[in-house]
Amino acid sequence: MSGKIKVLLIEDSGLMRLIISDILRTDKDIEIVDTAENGKDGVEKTLKHTPDVVVTDLVMPYYDGVYAVKHIMKQKPTPIVVLSSLGKADPIVFDALKEGAVDFIDKPKEKVISNIRDVNHVLIEAVKAAQKANVMALPKQDKTITHVHTFDTQLNYDVIAMGASTGGPGAVEKVIDKLPANLSIPVVIAQHMPERFLESFAKRLDILTPLKVKLAEKGELLTGGTVYIVPGNSNTKVGRDAFTGKITFSFTKREFREFNYPSVDCLFLSIAETYASKAIGVILTGMGKDGTEGMKAIYEAGGYTIAQDEASSVVYGMPKSALESGVIKKSVPIYDISSFIIGCL
Repeated sequence: MSGKIKVLLIEDSGLMRLIISDILRTDKDIEIVDTAENGKDGVEKTLKHTPDVVVTDLVMPYYDGVYAVKHIMKQKPTPIVVLSSLGKADPIVFDALKEGAVDFIDKPKEKVISNIRDVNHVLIEAVKAAQKANVMALPKQDKTITHVHTFDTQLNYDVIAMGASTGGPGAVEKVIDKLPANLSIPVVIAQHMPERFLESFAKRLDILTPLKVKLAEKGELLTGGTVYIVPGNSNTKVGRDAFTGKITFSFTKREFREFNYPSVDCLFLSIAETYASKAIGVILTGMGKDGTEGMKAIYEAGGYTIAQDEASSVVYGMPKSALESGVIKKSVPIYDISSFIIGCL
């Protein structure tokens, strides 16, 4: 055994197969075992080679990426990273995630790539994160969605802050779907995701819940019963307005060498500073350590800290890091997190 991460690439464009293969081969830990030109070919070669990770384009003639994801996950569950064309927020990305893809990233351009270093890093790190994914932990979609959760207890907390990365969209859906219809405090979510997809993500969540779901805006007041998705092209903070004393959103520029946006730590640190013991922090599935510093701040301020457990995490990186830092009060399966939050309110 070579010990390398075996990757199968599904891409209909010969030029893009060459570009993506060359990017992946720059990492000594990755090996391209084969390529395929469409979804059907990709399924057959997945069964033949048993790769560690499948990287697939979405839009292809005859059999597309969603077909590939659906049939691979049915016949040979494998971590799958979806590539989506730059400049277009493909709504079928979320169909691919629903069928079992663990992550998606922007597809490199065929023309000269000015930010080639960033593209290389994101693609390679996505493959490495996917290789560690627990595909059996991917949240299954409920066939029937109902909203019957309500509560009448005195609120002990004033905000719920959530952070997620790889595997996060499905996990976030599971939590938000079951929050009570009469929730009177705001929910703020930092999900690592390309900026252009966040509005579609917010709209998708808005369909699942009677709560209002929207993208956070600069200077906007945090309002109860609203779920805010923070932007992906900047880091987000909350704070009290110097004149009104109301809590509003502000944004900071992306800093050099940061690759994960929006920063969970940046959001959580401001949540801790602003809400102190009145905050609930929730760290969900994802690779790396983003969120650990912020969860520590919430914990030390007297807030309540919850981490998704290992068994239900697609990638047990961010929750594990926070747990091992000793700043998590409760580790909970994804299906129980919303109920546990309700119990805290």
